[in-house]
Amino acid sequence: MSGVNEIRSTFLDYFKTNGHEIVPSSSLVPRNDPTLMFTNAGMVQFKNVFTGAENRPYKTATSAQKCVRAGGKHNDLDNVGYTARHHTFFEMLGNFSFGDYFKERAIELAWNLITKEFDIDPKRLLVTVYHTDDDAFNLWKKIAGLSDDKIIRIATSDNFWAMGDTGPCGPCSEIFYDHGDHIWGGPPGSPDEDGDRFIEIWNLVFMQFEQLSKDERVALPRPSIDTGMGIERVAALLQGKHDNYDIDLFRALIEASEEATGVMAEGEHRASHRVIADHLRSSAFLIADGVLPSKEGRGYVLRRIMRRAMRHAQLLGARDPLMYKLLPTLVQEMGRAYPELIRAESLISETLKLEENRFHKTLERGLSLLSDATSTLSKGDSLDGETAFKLYDTYGFPLDLTQDALRERGIGVDISSFTNAMERQKAEARSHWAGSGDKAAETIWFELGEKHGATEFLGYDTETAEGVILAIVKDGVAVDSAAAGDNVQIIVNQTPFYGESGGQMGDTGVIAGDNAKLEVSDTQKKGDGLFSHVATVSEGTIKVGDAVALTVDHTRRSRLRANHSATHLLHEALREVLGTHVAQKGSLVAPERLRFDVSHPKPMSAEELKIVEDMANEIVLQNSPVTTRLMSVDDAIAEGAMALFGEKYGDEVRVVSMGEGVRGVKSNRPYSVELCGGTHVSATGQIGLIRVLSESAVGAGVRRIEAVTGVSARDYLAEQDDRVKTLATALKVQPSELVARVETLMDERRKLERELADAKRKLAMGGGQGGSADAVREVGGVKFLGKAIAGVDPKDLKGLADDGKTSLGSGVVALVGVSDDGKASAVVAVTPDLVGRFSAVDLVRVASAALGGKGGGGRPDMAQAGGPDGSKADEAIEAVATALAG
Repeated sequence: MSGVNEIRSTFLDYFKTNGHEIVPSSSLVPRNDPTLMFTNAGMVQFKNVFTGAENRPYKTATSAQKCVRAGGKHNDLDNVGYTARHHTFFEMLGNFSFGDYFKERAIELAWNLITKEFDIDPKRLLVTVYHTDDDAFNLWKKIAGLSDDKIIRIATSDNFWAMGDTGPCGPCSEIFYDHGDHIWGGPPGSPDEDGDRFIEIWNLVFMQFEQLSKDERVALPRPSIDTGMGIERVAALLQGKHDNYDIDLFRALIEASEEATGVMAEGEHRASHRVIADHLRSSAFLIADGVLPSKEGRGYVLRRIMRRAMRHAQLLGARDPLMYKLLPTLVQEMGRAYPELIRAESLISETLKLEENRFHKTLERGLSLLSDATSTLSKGDSLDGETAFKLYDTYGFPLDLTQDALRERGIGVDISSFTNAMERQKAEARSHWAGSGDKAAETIWFELGEKHGATEFLGYDTETAEGVILAIVKDGVAVDSAAAGDNVQIIVNQTPFYGESGGQMGDTGVIAGDNAKLEVSDTQKKGDGLFSHVATVSEGTIKVGDAVALTVDHTRRSRLRANHSATHLLHEALREVLGTHVAQKGSLVAPERLRFDVSHPKPMSAEELKIVEDMANEIVLQNSPVTTRLMSVDDAIAEGAMALFGEKYGDEVRVVSMGEGVRGVKSNRPYSVELCGGTHVSATGQIGLIRVLSESAVGAGVRRIEAVTGVSARDYLAEQDDRVKTLATALKVQPSELVARVETLMDERRKLERELADAKRKLAMGGGQGGSADAVREVGGVKFLGKAIAGVDPKDLKGLADDGKTSLGSGVVALVGVSDDGKASAVVAVTPDLVGRFSAVDLVRVASAALGGKGGGGRPDMAQAGGPDGSKADEAIEAVATALAG
């Protein structure tokens, strides 16, 4: 037993056998901690359980949690690839007790797993405890039989864990493995502890206190356990390796990278292959959890990870996108444990390919900017750090690439000022980072949830219901009653009102009791399953305990249902037309319209949009039933249901199916099947009609579709029809003849514009004679036609000059056109027989100078220039004449 997958399953099964609930890994985007950018430890999803703000149906749990440390406080990005144990993505194995067992059981479980299940030699193990934790010291002696010299007391924060400045905290006990005296390093607490001989493999946190303030700490009523074991480290140990990158999982990824690049992972190329393998894992899992590369927040960190890997791919000689080619190997290695990789594989692949193509363009642009920035530098000089940081931060041009590009010229980079710029940017980013994950639910909603339980939602089957007022919240505080004019949030035991989620807006309507009436303007979900009715008391007084009737606005709800169902149909149609990489990345289901964003790398054509609209309406016209089923997430996905990546689903989910496919693999099968908690029509015909209004870009690789249905679609088409009829009446044709009539008018207009332009040219040159008599003279022995012209488009001047050359036969033409804004354009033309004597380029520059301009260009026989001062047009003509005269 040494493979990563086997280690993971052995760990989870061991704790399941010992009474623990196996809890799936939570998303890398934290749902309950506003202080974290990414989930970085196994306990993150249990934070509210540890603090007592949330209860679960189990008191002990175990998990294999996917984690990322590449931004914020925990950032290992720059070390990855160059050390044996740094990763941006890693798996944390852990077991947890929420007030059930404590130190003795935790130590017993850990020791038995390591020495019996994993069969690790006890003689190679030693542990640390907090220096005052005599209980842990004695328990390790009792349970493990460790001698005193194998139990090291540590007086620093390394062995005392705290959730924050306040909150749960407690001493730690870390388990170390001794890799042998052939490796440099000393035990923890020694001067040589930073060496690689003694490696921590597991940390047991004994949460037994609550920090109330800086100086006050009290015992917790229910001491708890939180442990963490990095699967990569223990896999290296069990596989007889000292380097995490030598374990089976990483070897598979690195071998795929070697095969794809034709470069072995040896010598100077070793780090590049490791970076690619590690960063592929981070990138794939983050995309699967709904993060896409962008210019800010999590998307910015993802882009940094991806581009660092792509930079190393470039160092290995890859000129075409590489990372997406390695994705199948990752899915094969980890997809069984994390099925979200399988579900999101096409999206991950498309995103990797698109981003790598963009990065190649970034390299070209960055090298060009770097060349400009260093054009005045010589060997021995240094590029200022501010410029290097701008290349890095603004253009995604890594510092190491800047250094590599300048090294061959003997130019360095001022690392100190680069670091200062980096720190300044980090400080600014921290000041703007208001937290990550969903907005932390206010404590009051957890309290109300604990007291009353989740609200029962009845709105799938009804728009009216009766309920009892359980709580009234006013200005963030629970109150007993509210009177007319008060703005409140109402919690009832059951409701037909849908709380905003999944893009669908919350319901509005009326709550009425014997002594009060409330107008509901919105419904929101709070805490864990509470429905908050945002309302104004319009009549009377409402009190906690009152029985009330709840009535949803039927018209608004009907439109919401139609738009939500239409979103599903359009989503599936887009996947049929564009490919299975299309995945919904956000939506708005409003009563008057629908809008949703999907992953797709380029704009859609008008023909593609039409096909998508037609396919969706094809299902609408079927008027087929819309069915919903409650299933486990695994069963639903096994049956083909589409899950939205990054969404959080419970143990049981609603699977919404609609329509019957008429072509391809969908033929005679449900057309759209998605996991969805929203409200929908009961038959597709109730949607009425779907009309796509627009398709646009909202970010890198994300397109936005906007559409209307039912009454809104009919109103939109009626407005369009009215416009057509108005135009037809104005043009005195039937609506069916309107396009032909407009095309005829456009042809006539283009003809008239050409005739008008010809007339202007002829008028400008003297009524069609090629030039008026007073405009032609002899200068320096050649005929010279010089004329200032107003009202002629500058682009027509060359044509006029050609006409002038033809009329002269032999000579020089100089024309200056003056625009309405007072600026001037000059053209000089020389007939072929005189090109040897005169250059049109030299002559037009003389004219430009007279007009206040600089330069000019063209050919010896025809050149053009400009100038800001059109009032000097005559002077410009005379300047050319003077130049001709010599």
